[in-house]
Amino acid sequence: MTVFILRRVLQAILVLAITSLVVFLGVYAIGDPLEILLPADASMAERAQVTASLHLDDPLALQYWNFIVQALQGNFGRSFVFNRPALEVIFERLPATLELVTTSLILSLIIGIPLGFLAGTRPRTVTDETIMTGSILGFSLPNFWQGMMLIMIFSVWLGWLPSTGRGDTGTILGVRTSYATWDGFVHLLLPATNLALAQIALVIRLTRTGVQETMPLDFVKYARARGISERRILSVHVFKTILIPIVTVLGIEFGSLIAFAVVTETIFAWPGVGKLIIDSINMLDRPIVVAYILVIVSMFIVINLVVDVLYSLLDPRIRSRAS
Repeated sequence: MTVFILRRVLQAILVLAITSLVVFLGVYAIGDPLEILLPADASMAERAQVTASLHLDDPLALQYWNFIVQALQGNFGRSFVFNRPALEVIFERLPATLELVTTSLILSLIIGIPLGFLAGTRPRTVTDETIMTGSILGFSLPNFWQGMMLIMIFSVWLGWLPSTGRGDTGTILGVRTSYATWDGFVHLLLPATNLALAQIALVIRLTRTGVQETMPLDFVKYARARGISERRILSVHVFKTILIPIVTVLGIEFGSLIAFAVVTETIFAWPGVGKLIIDSINMLDRPIVVAYILVIVSMFIVINLVVDVLYSLLDPRIRSRAS
């Protein structure tokens, strides 16, 4: 077990090192931040002073080496725009994104599992076909189009929900969150729903498939023979069986949602790291861009590592194949 975990950790470190090199070279080879940071009539002396202060005149290899040395100490450089540590700016925005992603996952479970059960227990019926057609639309329609339609329907036509911003936040257990105020909660609903639509479709399909594969198994037939009600069979025996793959997939999807919340945050002006990275790319704020990508990649690596370890604990055959 120790060898298995150690191998996964070394692989994660190698992936992170390669990613840092590729991202650094790609980002620092694009554009000139001085064109955005300085006015058009800036003198050569002012340009030289800003270039020296940002170390943009150092050779690229030296810049990368300094970046790695500082990153290992938890310092990813100072933002050109905010004039603050890049990691501090990202972690300041990250809670809003985590709140959005967590809410979307909760919605996907609350809506997707019951609909998946309904479709799975009524195969080849009108109910099944309707639910599965809706799940296809959830996968097929572009995320940005879904967001604009949600704004059009619920904000413009009906006027029920606000379309942009995070709203007022409050404190729960020392954490600033939109759940603490009604204004913050209603601001959260539309962007969370937009981000959850594809996940709802995924959960519906996973649940439906799991139900249809589990219902013919022997332990379900044995439960029926014992006189256990169909409701209890579904809610206890079948539900426990299909929940493991659903939670596993959503655990991996959690990292994907953080990375791909950019579109939703941009459409709804949600003040998370997704909107931050778009603004930073437009402003050529290189430290923010590099730090953001490495933070997201690190989260992916950690989540995948945790999933690998959990699977190896649940199924020793995985460890034997990996060793």
